Amino acid sequence: MGADHESLTHPDASPRRHPRQRHEGRSLRVMAVAALAALVGCALNPPRADAPALAAPAQWQAPLPHDGSLTDLTRWWDQFNDPLLTQLIVAAQDASPTLAAAASRIAQARAGRTAAGAALLPALDANASAVRGRQDFATPLGTLASANAQASWELDLFGGRRAARDAAQARLDSAQAGWHEARVSLAADVATAYLGLRACEAQLLQTQADAASRGETARLTELSAKAGFQSPANEALSRASAAQARAQLSAQRAQCDIDVKALVALTAIAEPSLRAQLAANAATLPQPAQIGVSAVPAEVLSQRPDLYAAAREVVAASADVAGSQAQRLPRVSLAGSIGPAHFDAGGTSGNGTLWSLGPIAVSLPLFDGGARAANVDAARARYDEAAAVYRAKLRTALREVEEALVQLQSTASRNDDARTAAQGFNDSYRATEARFRGGLASLFELEDARRSAVQAQSALIELQRERVAAWIALYRALGGGWRAGTTTLSLQ
Repeated sequence: MGADHESLTHPDASPRRHPRQRHEGRSLRVMAVAALAALVGCALNPPRADAPALAAPAQWQAPLPHDGSLTDLTRWWDQFNDPLLTQLIVAAQDASPTLAAAASRIAQARAGRTAAGAALLPALDANASAVRGRQDFATPLGTLASANAQASWELDLFGGRRAARDAAQARLDSAQAGWHEARVSLAADVATAYLGLRACEAQLLQTQADAASRGETARLTELSAKAGFQSPANEALSRASAAQARAQLSAQRAQCDIDVKALVALTAIAEPSLRAQLAANAATLPQPAQIGVSAVPAEVLSQRPDLYAAAREVVAASADVAGSQAQRLPRVSLAGSIGPAHFDAGGTSGNGTLWSLGPIAVSLPLFDGGARAANVDAARARYDEAAAVYRAKLRTALREVEEALVQLQSTASRNDDARTAAQGFNDSYRATEARFRGGLASLFELEDARRSAVQAQSALIELQRERVAAWIALYRALGGGWRAGTTTLSLQ
């Protein structure tokens, strides 16, 4: 510790070194640190810390849908013919614990990024002290009071702390992309649940009509049997058919109730209120706008927030490797303090400034039982794991887009045939029913025609559900219109 000797004099002050000696001592320390940096600077060879390239194929193998554009995805839900769907998605986002957890991870990552950046800067603390006593037998009783600011700084000669900062930044980017992915997934889940409910309601109407028709057939058959115009076997068959239809109707109602409760859980809307809102467009399947898909897979996959998040995790793992390598190299730190002091002893007192610069400390790892080397190996293993996860997510993304495209192509190609079949079987059933009432067709013929008509109509409703679900799956597979660097996102 040095002191301003013009303003503070201590009885036992030690002899001061000549200014030239102090200057030479500082020069030697600085030269030693510089030489040490030159000797070991080349020992640190951090891996590249950029995102891996998208190893995507040159083109899609499935046919691409026509019309639409990728920019429509950012407000895609507004392009449905059902405003209630948008309201349900907004409610689900407000109530989602998954989104809340994703937002919390962003806050944690942001705090980690701040802490890692602060580690590169000097630390400054203030402290005050007061001491009363005797230093030795010759010194009178005295009091020394001081207050000073203490600074410390570890010089990041080999980039370890910069690597930690870069890793923290990459993890913050990953957490932000994860939040966007959660929003896209939640919107798709709500839309899929809503679609399932509307398809269930459409099937319920079909089942109700079928049950009413079978019940009427059973009533007429019973009257005919009592009059002797129908056999007991036909009467039993009609009763069985009507009972089967009622059972199917009860099962379909239960399924629709389950779908409503699933939406209640997703949106946190009270069930009576939700049912009142759902009543407006009951049994009407929402129809989305079409989505255009770029023919170049790499352009499409660059919109996936989960792929971006995985890529940033690779970057963070690469920086962790550099940080763990730096821990094996010397560490240089610098400290200092300055502050006012007051001394009072045996009638002698003084005021002045106490200051110190140093020590410049160099810590050189010599032996740790292989701990630091093991940390480097572990960091490299985590890097390999992150790279493997990224490659797996890339393959999954390619599969999801291809599957959605195949489903769209399949449902489009089946649509006309399914409508033709439904219309044809319905016409056949109506004709057979008229013949049955005229006594020209048997009950077996009527039930067979009815069964075929019901199955064809149910298949058409299911095909319509599959097609809308394929559009929703494509929306999710394309990342919901997200772009890297987006900080806020409109309703997805």
